[in-house]
Formats: sequence, structure tokens, C-alpha cells
Amino acid sequence: MEVHFREIDPFNCWIWLRFSEAPNQGERNYVDGIFDSWYVIGRLGGFNAGNLQAHDQGGDLSWMSYENTEANNCLPALMHNVGQLEYKQLWGRCWVDFGTSDSIGLDILINCLRQMDSDVVQLEEVLVGGVNEEWGVEDHPDSVFDSLT
Repeated sequence: MEVHFREIDPFNCWIWLRFSEAPNQGERNYVDGIFDSWYVIGRLGGFNAGNLQAHDQGGDLSWMSYENTEANNCLPALMHNVGQLEYKQLWGRCWVDFGTSDSIGLDILINCLRQMDSDVVQLEEVLVGGVNEEWGVEDHPDSVFDSLT
């Protein structure tokens, strides 16, 4: 699975998935579940790189002291909105308004898609941002800002 980043507008971004074969309904449901779960975590502030206390601790988490004051002092990092996944032949796409969520959310999504590629349905390519020459974009109805494309 190849991953490519193109021009990204964090408030109006498309994520494109190119499958090896057109996904069946079961595979689509699996992909939809990944994006739905990813959005819920992002909407609830899970992609806040300012508060990674367990990660920063390293390998030994036994008896780690979690600092609520540190967590409370972080600015919110909330994903604003995600559209429904759409499918067209070998392609799937999803519109995202990342809001103030941190880019760690993209790493988490890509990690999930890489495992899905290995275990469930083969992905040839993931494109983050930009437009797809094979499938034009329009302003998403949930977008707060007009696109520049």
C-alpha cells in the first residue's frame, strides 16, 4: 500500500483509497467502520499530541504518574466533521474537516488502513489531500469554508 500526501486544507480535505479490486459490501462496511471509529476518537479529542503522557513515558508504564494538570493545560484538539465514505469502482473517498485535531490522527488512520490492507481488503494507494483526476470533487455540503480548487 502506497501512501501519498498532496496539498492539504485541514478544514476541507479528501482522503482517497484505491483498492486492488472493487470492494464488496462486507469490505465496504469494514472500511466504513474504521472511518466512523476514527472520527469518534477525533471528535472527542483523542488526537491531541499535546497530551501523550503514556507515550512519552516510554516502555515501562508500571506505576506511571498521570498528571491531570498537564492534561487540563493542553489546548483542545477536536476533529470537526467527516463525511460518509463514497465508492466508485476501485476508489473510495471520504471528506474530512480536521478542525484543531493534530496530525497524529492521520498516522493512526494510516496504521489502521495498513493493517486492513494486510488482513481484510487490499489497498493499492491512499492519497491524503488534493484532488483525484479520476473522480472530481465539489464543495462538500458540510464544509464551513469554500475550497480553493
